[in-house]
Amino acid sequence: MIAIYPGSFDPVTLGHLDIIERSVPLFERVIVAVLCNPHKNPLFTVEKRIEQISYCTKHLKNVEIDSFSGLTVEYARLKGAKVLLRGLRVLSDFEKELQMAHTNKTLWEGIETVFLATTKEYSFLSSSVVKEIAQFGGSVTHLVPENVSRDIYSYYS
Repeated sequence: MIAIYPGSFDPVTLGHLDIIERSVPLFERVIVAVLCNPHKNPLFTVEKRIEQISYCTKHLKNVEIDSFSGLTVEYARLKGAKVLLRGLRVLSDFEKELQMAHTNKTLWEGIETVFLATTKEYSFLSSSVVKEIAQFGGSVTHLVPENVSRDIYSYYS
């Protein structure tokens, strides 16, 4: 079975990688799908985010990195995936993600959403938190992979 793990991953965090690594044994193939959202002003280009995630997941043989725009369910259908993978940190994530799962189901009956709870140590972590810390000169080396922290520090220097 193919699972899609969609997101902006701007930047990819250790929490994202935790979800990816824990999903690998659950699915035949995991596609990490970087969303191209023209309404957002990302820190990194889609190409850079793909490069960052690819570097961090190169040891995972059944993980593929791709990008998409538009509806996630349409992308999943195009890729032959029947599962959307989502990470949950806190209760408010569940409320938002459950609403999205129900919405996606109205768009395509063939899609299921699987939720993975984040590891406790990453329950507070988000890309927004990482960007805010870095923007004000704080260390993010314990929150993102080393290659990503270098890119973040280069961006804000």
